[in-house]
Amino acid sequence: MGVGRWPVPAVVALPPSGLRPPVASSAAVTSVRAGGDRHTAMVVRTRTLVDVMKTYQVRTYGCQMNVHDSERLSGLLESAGYVDIAGVVDPPETADVVVFNTCAVRENADNKLYGNLGQLRPAKMKNPAMQIAVGGCLAQKDRAAIVDRAPWVDVVFGTHNMGSLPALLDRARHNRAAEVEILESLDVFPSTLPTRRASAYSAFVSISVGCNNTCTFCIVPTLRGKEMDRRPGAILAEIEALVAQGVIEITLLGQNVNSYGVEFGDGLAFGKLLRACGQIDGLERIRFTSPHPAAFSEDVILAMAQTPNVMPSLHMPLQSGSDKVLRAMRRSYRSAAYLGILDTVREHIPGAAITTDLIVGFPGETEEDFQETLRVVRAARFAGAFTFQYSIRPGTPAATMANQIPKDVVQERYQRLLAVQEELSWAENLKLVGQSVEVLVAQGEGRKDAATARLSGRGRDNRLVHLAVPPGAEVPRPGDVVGVSVTRAAPHHLVADSGVQGGSFTVRRTTGGDAWQVLQDMPGSGRPAVTLGMPSLRRAPVAIMAPAICS
Repeated sequence: MGVGRWPVPAVVALPPSGLRPPVASSAAVTSVRAGGDRHTAMVVRTRTLVDVMKTYQVRTYGCQMNVHDSERLSGLLESAGYVDIAGVVDPPETADVVVFNTCAVRENADNKLYGNLGQLRPAKMKNPAMQIAVGGCLAQKDRAAIVDRAPWVDVVFGTHNMGSLPALLDRARHNRAAEVEILESLDVFPSTLPTRRASAYSAFVSISVGCNNTCTFCIVPTLRGKEMDRRPGAILAEIEALVAQGVIEITLLGQNVNSYGVEFGDGLAFGKLLRACGQIDGLERIRFTSPHPAAFSEDVILAMAQTPNVMPSLHMPLQSGSDKVLRAMRRSYRSAAYLGILDTVREHIPGAAITTDLIVGFPGETEEDFQETLRVVRAARFAGAFTFQYSIRPGTPAATMANQIPKDVVQERYQRLLAVQEELSWAENLKLVGQSVEVLVAQGEGRKDAATARLSGRGRDNRLVHLAVPPGAEVPRPGDVVGVSVTRAAPHHLVADSGVQGGSFTVRRTTGGDAWQVLQDMPGSGRPAVTLGMPSLRRAPVAIMAPAICS
């Protein structure tokens, strides 16, 4: 349900998000009757919620860290009285405030942003009161150049001052001039900001921000700053609060999660954190992204294996299989060590699904180097890979390296790598046909669910599963867990139609499903209410007491 066009009642309750109720206004209307007589009457017009409220829309590009940041931006805007346009019945054509949360990792990020800004220009010309804000990594990089290139932008803010967005919008509106505010370092950890989560049953929790690595292709450390770690007690308190609200799946976020603890001098902190998460009642699934191979210790692998609610999935960026290219990238591991990590993971966590990131066409990459990447990819047997063509990012050391690879060569290698990985993904998925899987049903995972009459979600290993519900059976809600058997495999998903083929189909209702159900009977966009940020205290780190492990 959404916010509709409400008539004015005799007694008005305050609508959600602090909005004022509809109000009545009058106007004199003069009409001409037949015969030429003029008649003047007072006509009462009802101003609806859509007329008086300010709507917002946040458009997100890039990684899961950006997705979580957008949840915070939504929380800030709703705390300031704005309403998500997605929750409005009969909404205006364009929101009053449109926020772009940008990415700067790839070349097309710039083109995508400025293309979308250009598409909004007619709406801005039609409604000058509309405001456009640009934040995130690209804003941190380009700064005032965004306003120079797109003068209809009202606010530019960076990665370190998300909390300033409402004030910057107010200042730009008052001064009738663009506001550009970029901080060079983080003064408050983002977890202190209010958050409007996208899901009732699954949530992100940041454990660190920034990165201390110096990969030559990556601009993130420049834009996000040095690593800052949250105190473990604050992380666990936030997770416990989320679980109390019905969340059953948590994804721990950081630019380099397994280096967590470097700021307070505990090299085993991430493993301890995983084990401590395993002691939280009601938390069914723990995931994390992304680790760095150089800091991925056996202690973390053992913590994953020994903590039942840590899921058997791992995203481990490889980037290249060539040791020469890895050195040029300033990646502090080599291909043999990387494959050794995967062997250890599979020894302790049989059936773990491992995915990766790969870059094709890094400066100086030869055909021999590329063949090394193909060799390592085949040996790794990845369940999936995010594969990218190298593009120059100004401000990175790789941008000025010699021997930049021609575009046609990069494209041809990219296509070969995709074909190899597609074959491997399909082969790995085929191994699961006939096996039982537990699927956390999710909203929006399956683009073709309506056409195929299926539901979709993620297995414990994070594979995408499409499943059919038998006629007359209980229909699981988003957030519920379904037990089914895999009947068919494709490179990028599994199909589990066992329920309609006479096989297994069980539904386990969860607190996550309950939390989702509650939202369906409330006005708005179906997203959880804004939660206040977790307080941040500057004090000594809280020790995490890991449970004893019996061997």
